[in-house]
Amino acid sequence: MVQLTRIYTRGGDRGETSLGDGSRRPKDDLRVASYGTVDEANGVIGLVRLHLETGSDEDRMLARIQNDLFDLGADLACPAGDDPAREAKALRILPAQVDRLETEIDAMNAGLQPLKSFILPGGTPASAHLHLARTVVRRAERDLVELMRVEPVNEAALRYLNRLSDHLFVLARHLNDKGTRDVLWVPGANR
Repeated sequence: MVQLTRIYTRGGDRGETSLGDGSRRPKDDLRVASYGTVDEANGVIGLVRLHLETGSDEDRMLARIQNDLFDLGADLACPAGDDPAREAKALRILPAQVDRLETEIDAMNAGLQPLKSFILPGGTPASAHLHLARTVVRRAERDLVELMRVEPVNEAALRYLNRLSDHLFVLARHLNDKGTRDVLWVPGANR
């Protein structure tokens, strides 16, 4: 368990931060950027939850996702190493977390009409914020792909982000009165 007794440490005052393994990296390092963008997505999901009934199915789903995103941040903050004992203790995203997202996507999508157009962010406040969260998750995914080109990363982390953006899209439609309040793109409408 984490115990924070001091919020500021001054350790980052020179543009570096500590990773979960104790190593130091510049704050603009790809790994730090990756988990920073995951943290940003988590913040936007917190905004979504302000527009939901506390304890609703959707709120509980997003609460689990927020916790998963902290797990993902911990995963990314601790580079894979050669020490099997240390690696066994590292918190990593698991395939079961990806599977849960897929199950929830399928359940929500079953109640939606098939898409006949792309959807513009909007509709209900929760849905609009979910579309913002989805775009931040897509950026986190791009950051992670860039990191994976230079360092080993847990592949389930990438699958989780890919599935999460789909989940947030389907949840946005679900919260737009099962898609009836979706704002549809009309190609060339303003020419």
